[in-house]
This record gives sequence, structure tokens and C-alpha cells, in this order.
Amino acid sequence: MRSKHKTLPSKAPSQRMLRVGELIRHKIAEMLSRGEIHDDVLASHVITIPEVRLSPDLKLATVYVMPLGGNDVKPVIEALTRNKKYIRAEVAHTLNLRYAPDLRFREDETFEEATRIDRLLDSEKVRRDTGK
Repeated sequence: MRSKHKTLPSKAPSQRMLRVGELIRHKIAEMLSRGEIHDDVLASHVITIPEVRLSPDLKLATVYVMPLGGNDVKPVIEALTRNKKYIRAEVAHTLNLRYAPDLRFREDETFEEATRIDRLLDSEKVRRDTGK
């Protein structure tokens, strides 16, 4: 007997989404390290790309970036956005994808979030509640 309830799609990314995201991350990081993107802002920063998340249809890629030291995030994201068309074309050409995903560049906030959680766990109230 079939259930009347619709099954909700899984929120976890598929293996293909993870694999393509990692290939895109690797290609953009390689382009930045080799200086293939000609932009003064990008040339003056060391930029890390810790993660690329793809939409289920692989048509939208959110690229998380962080300049070394965490400074000048906004100018770096603006520079990457200015060069998005070139980056997208290179990614599509290198990875031989049917559709070149649209690229969105966002600040990677995982380090700040981890620091915030560490501070919360180290707070007096939490220590009192856990008995440490």
C-alpha cells in the first residue's frame, strides 16, 4: 500500500553535487593561484576557497571565499563577481559540463561561527550547567 504523503527530497547533497562542487572549487583555486584572473584586487590577495555548494540541478554554484587574514572580503567578492563571466567560461571549458553553472561568490563565515560557538561553550553559564 502506498503512502498518501509525499516524500520530501533529501537535504543532503548528492554525490554528483559534491563531486562537481569540488571540481569547480579546485579549478577556481587553481586560476587564482596561477594569476589567470587579471584583476589588481585579486592579484594583491591570497584567497582561499573552502567550499562550493551546488543547486540540485547543478545550474547554480555558490562559491565561498575568504582572503587570507580575513581582510578586504567585500572588495575580493566584488572583484570575483566582476570576473564571473570569464571564470564561468573557464570552469565550463575545463570540466566539460553540459551547462556552465551560474557562480555566486559569498564570504565564508564558518571560521567566525566556530569561534562564536567556542566562546559560548567556554562561557561561565555553560561551564556551570555542565559541571566543569
